Amino acid sequence: MRRLTGFLIALGAGTSLQAASVQLTLELPRIEVSEYHRPYVAVWIEREDRSVAANLALWYQGKEGKDAQSGKTEPGSKWLSDLRQWWRRSGRDQVLPLDGVSGATRPAGQHQLVFAGDKPPLATLAPGSYKLMIEVAREVGGREVVSVPFSWPPSAPEHLDAQGSHEIGAVRLDLDP
Repeated sequence: MRRLTGFLIALGAGTSLQAASVQLTLELPRIEVSEYHRPYVAVWIEREDRSVAANLALWYQGKEGKDAQSGKTEPGSKWLSDLRQWWRRSGRDQVLPLDGVSGATRPAGQHQLVFAGDKPPLATLAPGSYKLMIEVAREVGGREVVSVPFSWPPSAPEHLDAQGSHEIGAVRLDLDP
């Protein structure tokens, strides 16, 4: 029995006890136009039946602002419905701001999001096949959706890439067991 216990302790000493993790690198490209507005961005995990398993990030203008055309004051959340796929699947049922998910819009450039597998929202994610969904919409601009299929939990380190065409640049998803 002592040998078995010693073997298990030695085996455990060489392995990591950390839970799986996800690191997402998302590029918002610099778009040279006369009227540039920072985009609204939604990042979520979708099940095979296209239902939302977890909301990961929602970047929007949370404060009230004046509409450029009408001059009326309106909340920044008014335009979240422009993130059409996210809005139809999850957004319209949410109470904003989403705790731990909502944030301000971000400038052009690379942005990293890191999620630990033992903390919400990944802690309750059942094993299976999923898609990481990224949707970007910009006022006086375009709208784009990129998806990255992946399996959870990862059994080995995995690096997945995707590329948007205009509103989303390079997307890199790193999964670590």
